Amino acid sequence: MVINLFNVLEQFEILPLLSLRLTQFSDISITNTTVLLFIVIFAAYFFAQVLYKSNTDKTFYLVPTRYQTFLEIIYKMIAGMIITNVGNNEGKRFFPLFFSVFLFLFVLNLAGTVPYSFALTSHIIITFTFSFVIFFGFKIIGIVMHRFKFASLLLPGGTLGLLCFLLVPIELISVTFKPISLAVRLFANIMSGHILLKVIAGFVFTLTNYTGALFVLSFFPLALLFPLILLEIVVAMIQTYVFCILIVIYLGEVISLH
Repeated sequence: MVINLFNVLEQFEILPLLSLRLTQFSDISITNTTVLLFIVIFAAYFFAQVLYKSNTDKTFYLVPTRYQTFLEIIYKMIAGMIITNVGNNEGKRFFPLFFSVFLFLFVLNLAGTVPYSFALTSHIIITFTFSFVIFFGFKIIGIVMHRFKFASLLLPGGTLGLLCFLLVPIELISVTFKPISLAVRLFANIMSGHILLKVIAGFVFTLTNYTGALFVLSFFPLALLFPLILLEIVVAMIQTYVFCILIVIYLGEVISLH
Protein backbone atom coordinates (compact mmCIF):
# COMPACT_ATOMS: atom_id res chain seq x y z
CA MET A 1 0.00 0.00 0.00
CA VAL A 2 1.40 3.36 -1.04
CA ILE A 3 0.98 6.17 1.48
CA ASN A 4 0.21 9.56 0.01
CA LEU A 5 1.85 12.21 2.18
CA PHE A 6 -0.11 14.98 0.48
CA ASN A 7 -3.57 13.60 1.23
CA VAL A 8 -4.20 14.54 4.85
CA LEU A 9 -7.51 12.64 5.00
CA GLU A 10 -6.10 9.34 3.77
CA GLN A 11 -5.09 8.36 7.31
CA PHE A 12 -8.76 8.38 8.36
CA GLU A 13 -10.00 5.99 5.66
CA ILE A 14 -11.69 2.77 6.80
CA LEU A 15 -10.12 0.00 4.70
CA PRO A 16 -11.69 -3.47 4.37
CA LEU A 17 -9.13 -6.20 5.06
CA LEU A 18 -11.48 -9.16 4.66
CA SER A 19 -14.77 -8.70 2.82
CA LEU A 20 -17.68 -10.54 4.44
CA ARG A 21 -20.88 -9.23 2.86
CA LEU A 22 -23.81 -11.55 3.63
CA THR A 23 -26.56 -9.60 1.87
CA GLN A 24 -26.93 -6.20 0.28
CA PHE A 25 -27.64 -4.58 3.63
CA SER A 26 -25.50 -6.71 5.97
CA ASP A 27 -21.76 -6.19 5.85
CA ILE A 28 -19.59 -7.75 8.56
CA SER A 29 -16.29 -7.19 6.81
CA ILE A 30 -13.12 -7.01 8.89
CA THR A 31 -11.57 -3.54 8.56
CA ASN A 32 -8.61 -1.71 10.04
CA THR A 33 -10.93 -0.38 12.76
CA THR A 34 -11.93 -3.94 13.68
CA VAL A 35 -8.30 -5.01 13.97
CA LEU A 36 -7.47 -2.01 16.14
CA LEU A 37 -10.41 -2.70 18.46
CA PHE A 38 -9.28 -6.30 18.91
CA ILE A 39 -5.75 -5.08 19.66
CA VAL A 40 -7.07 -2.61 22.26
CA ILE A 41 -9.26 -5.27 23.87
CA PHE A 42 -6.31 -7.67 23.97
CA ALA A 43 -4.12 -4.94 25.49
CA ALA A 44 -6.75 -4.26 28.16
CA TYR A 45 -7.02 -7.99 28.90
CA PHE A 46 -3.24 -8.28 29.11
CA PHE A 47 -3.19 -5.27 31.42
CA ALA A 48 -5.77 -6.92 33.70
CA GLN A 49 -3.83 -10.20 33.72
CA VAL A 50 -0.60 -8.47 34.67
CA LEU A 51 -2.46 -6.65 37.43
CA TYR A 52 -3.92 -9.90 38.74
CA LYS A 53 -0.62 -11.81 38.67
CA SER A 54 1.21 -8.94 40.36
CA ASN A 55 -1.35 -9.00 43.14
CA THR A 56 -1.76 -12.74 43.80
CA ASP A 57 -1.33 -12.23 47.52
CA LYS A 58 -4.23 -9.70 47.49
CA THR A 59 -1.99 -6.82 48.49
CA PHE A 60 0.37 -4.38 46.82
CA TYR A 61 3.99 -3.78 47.53
CA LEU A 62 4.82 -1.46 50.41
CA VAL A 63 7.45 0.14 48.17
CA PRO A 64 5.50 0.49 44.90
CA THR A 65 6.93 -0.59 41.57
CA ARG A 66 6.64 1.61 38.49
CA TYR A 67 3.64 -0.39 37.36
CA GLN A 68 1.94 -0.02 40.74
CA THR A 69 2.72 3.70 40.84
CA PHE A 70 1.05 4.17 37.43
CA LEU A 71 -2.03 2.29 38.65
CA GLU A 72 -2.23 4.29 41.86
CA ILE A 73 -2.08 7.57 39.93
CA ILE A 74 -5.00 6.51 37.73
CA TYR A 75 -6.89 5.11 40.73
CA LYS A 76 -6.54 8.29 42.80
CA MET A 77 -7.44 10.50 39.83
CA ILE A 78 -10.64 8.61 38.99
CA ALA A 79 -11.58 8.18 42.65
CA GLY A 80 -11.14 11.92 43.17
CA MET A 81 -13.43 12.65 40.21
CA ILE A 82 -16.15 10.39 41.58
CA ILE A 83 -15.97 11.56 45.20
CA THR A 84 -16.05 15.23 44.17
CA ASN A 85 -18.92 15.04 41.68
CA VAL A 86 -20.98 12.02 42.75
CA GLY A 87 -20.08 11.28 46.36
CA ASN A 88 -18.27 8.43 48.03
CA ASN A 89 -21.28 6.25 48.87
CA GLU A 90 -23.09 6.49 45.53
CA GLY A 91 -20.04 6.87 43.33
CA LYS A 92 -18.01 3.86 44.44
CA ARG A 93 -20.46 1.53 42.70
CA PHE A 94 -19.58 3.14 39.37
CA PHE A 95 -15.81 3.14 39.86
CA PRO A 96 -15.21 0.01 37.70
CA LEU A 97 -17.16 1.63 34.86
CA PHE A 98 -15.17 4.86 34.88
CA PHE A 99 -11.89 3.02 35.33
CA SER A 100 -12.67 0.84 32.30
CA VAL A 101 -13.78 3.81 30.19
CA PHE A 102 -10.64 5.74 31.05
CA LEU A 103 -8.28 2.87 30.19
CA PHE A 104 -10.15 2.01 27.00
CA LEU A 105 -10.13 5.58 25.67
CA PHE A 106 -6.58 6.14 26.85
CA VAL A 107 -5.31 3.11 24.90
CA LEU A 108 -7.39 4.05 21.85
CA ASN A 109 -6.03 7.61 21.78
CA LEU A 110 -2.45 6.46 22.28
CA ALA A 111 -2.83 3.80 19.58
CA GLY A 112 -3.69 6.55 17.12
CA THR A 113 -0.32 8.22 17.72
CA VAL A 114 1.63 5.14 16.60
CA PRO A 115 3.00 5.58 13.04
CA TYR A 116 0.98 3.73 10.38
CA SER A 117 -1.73 3.08 12.96
CA PHE A 118 -5.35 4.22 12.84
CA ALA A 119 -6.91 6.93 15.00
CA LEU A 120 -10.23 5.33 15.82
CA THR A 121 -11.40 8.25 17.98
CA SER A 122 -10.91 10.60 15.01
CA HIS A 123 -14.20 9.29 13.58
CA ILE A 124 -17.23 11.09 14.93
CA ILE A 125 -19.46 8.04 14.52
CA ILE A 126 -17.23 6.18 16.99
CA THR A 127 -17.07 8.97 19.56
CA PHE A 128 -20.77 9.75 19.20
CA THR A 129 -21.80 6.12 19.68
CA PHE A 130 -19.55 5.85 22.71
CA SER A 131 -20.82 9.05 24.33
CA PHE A 132 -24.46 8.35 23.38
CA VAL A 133 -24.48 4.91 25.02
CA ILE A 134 -22.83 6.19 28.22
CA PHE A 135 -24.88 9.39 28.51
CA PHE A 136 -28.30 7.88 27.95
CA GLY A 137 -27.31 4.85 30.01
CA PHE A 138 -26.92 7.28 32.90
CA LYS A 139 -30.38 8.66 32.16
CA ILE A 140 -31.84 5.17 32.43
CA ILE A 141 -30.06 4.77 35.78
CA GLY A 142 -31.60 8.05 36.92
CA ILE A 143 -35.09 6.96 35.88
CA VAL A 144 -34.71 3.67 37.76
CA MET A 145 -33.44 5.47 40.88
CA HIS A 146 -35.85 8.43 40.98
CA ARG A 147 -38.76 7.32 38.76
CA PHE A 148 -41.13 10.27 38.24
CA LYS A 149 -38.95 12.65 40.23
CA PHE A 150 -36.36 12.36 37.46
CA ALA A 151 -38.43 14.80 35.38
CA SER A 152 -37.44 17.53 37.85
CA LEU A 153 -34.01 17.51 36.21
CA LEU A 154 -35.58 19.49 33.36
CA LEU A 155 -37.03 22.10 35.68
CA PRO A 156 -34.86 23.99 38.21
CA GLY A 157 -36.33 24.41 41.67
CA GLY A 158 -38.27 27.60 42.43
CA THR A 159 -39.22 28.23 38.80
CA LEU A 160 -42.41 30.23 38.27
CA GLY A 161 -45.26 28.47 36.52
CA LEU A 162 -45.17 30.61 33.38
CA LEU A 163 -41.45 30.02 32.91
CA CYS A 164 -41.90 26.26 32.85
CA PHE A 165 -43.07 26.39 29.23
CA LEU A 166 -39.83 28.16 28.33
CA LEU A 167 -37.27 26.44 30.56
CA VAL A 168 -38.33 22.83 29.94
CA PRO A 169 -37.68 22.96 26.16
CA ILE A 170 -34.38 24.77 26.77
CA GLU A 171 -33.26 22.15 29.30
CA LEU A 172 -34.39 19.38 26.97
CA ILE A 173 -32.30 20.81 24.13
CA SER A 174 -29.35 21.17 26.51
CA VAL A 175 -29.63 17.53 27.58
CA THR A 176 -29.87 16.40 23.95
CA PHE A 177 -26.74 18.27 22.89
CA LYS A 178 -24.55 17.13 25.79
CA PRO A 179 -23.57 13.78 24.23
CA ILE A 180 -23.11 15.52 20.86
CA SER A 181 -20.71 18.09 22.32
CA LEU A 182 -18.93 15.30 24.21
CA ALA A 183 -18.38 13.37 20.97
CA VAL A 184 -17.40 16.40 18.88
CA ARG A 185 -14.85 17.57 21.47
CA LEU A 186 -12.98 14.26 21.43
CA PHE A 187 -13.28 13.78 17.66
CA ALA A 188 -12.18 17.31 16.75
CA ASN A 189 -9.12 17.38 19.01
CA ILE A 190 -7.81 13.99 17.88
CA MET A 191 -8.49 14.62 14.19
CA SER A 192 -6.98 18.13 14.12
CA GLY A 193 -3.75 16.93 15.73
CA HIS A 194 -3.31 14.14 13.21
CA ILE A 195 -4.02 16.47 10.30
CA LEU A 196 -1.40 18.92 11.57
CA LEU A 197 1.22 16.18 11.82
CA LYS A 198 0.42 14.94 8.32
CA VAL A 199 0.64 18.46 6.84
CA ILE A 200 4.07 19.11 8.40
CA ALA A 201 5.32 15.64 7.36
CA GLY A 202 4.28 16.35 3.77
CA PHE A 203 6.02 19.73 3.93
CA VAL A 204 9.24 18.07 5.12
CA PHE A 205 9.03 15.47 2.34
CA THR A 206 8.60 18.20 -0.28
CA LEU A 207 11.61 20.20 0.91
CA THR A 208 13.88 17.13 0.99
CA ASN A 209 13.38 16.72 -2.76
CA TYR A 210 15.22 19.99 -3.35
CA THR A 211 18.88 20.82 -2.96
CA GLY A 212 20.72 23.73 -1.43
CA ALA A 213 18.95 26.14 0.91
CA LEU A 214 15.54 24.48 0.56
CA PHE A 215 17.00 21.15 1.68
CA VAL A 216 18.52 22.84 4.74
CA LEU A 217 15.16 24.44 5.52
CA SER A 218 13.60 20.98 5.74
CA PHE A 219 15.38 20.42 9.06
CA PHE A 220 13.25 23.09 10.77
CA PRO A 221 9.82 21.46 10.21
CA LEU A 222 11.46 18.07 10.78
CA ALA A 223 12.66 19.23 14.20
CA LEU A 224 9.15 20.56 14.85
CA LEU A 225 7.62 17.14 14.28
CA PHE A 226 9.10 15.62 17.44
CA PRO A 227 7.62 18.10 19.94
CA LEU A 228 4.32 17.94 18.02
CA ILE A 229 4.24 14.17 18.41
CA LEU A 230 4.82 14.58 22.16
CA LEU A 231 2.11 17.25 22.21
CA GLU A 232 -0.28 14.85 20.45
CA ILE A 233 0.39 12.22 23.12
CA VAL A 234 -0.32 14.80 25.83
CA VAL A 235 -3.53 15.81 24.02
CA ALA A 236 -4.57 12.15 23.92
CA MET A 237 -4.12 11.95 27.69
CA ILE A 238 -5.92 15.24 28.34
CA GLN A 239 -8.87 14.37 26.11
CA THR A 240 -9.26 11.06 27.92
CA TYR A 241 -9.32 12.90 31.24
CA VAL A 242 -11.77 15.54 29.95
CA PHE A 243 -14.12 12.88 28.58
CA CYS A 244 -14.12 11.01 31.87
CA ILE A 245 -14.58 14.07 34.07
CA LEU A 246 -17.55 15.19 31.97
CA ILE A 247 -19.34 11.85 32.15
CA VAL A 248 -18.71 11.80 35.92
CA ILE A 249 -20.34 15.24 36.14
CA TYR A 250 -23.28 14.01 34.06
CA LEU A 251 -23.70 11.04 36.40
CA GLY A 252 -23.58 13.39 39.40
CA GLU A 253 -26.40 15.45 37.89
CA VAL A 254 -28.51 12.35 37.37
CA ILE A 255 -28.02 11.07 40.92
CA SER A 256 -28.46 14.40 42.72
CA LEU A 257 -31.07 15.77 40.25
CA HIS A 258 -29.44 19.19 39.99
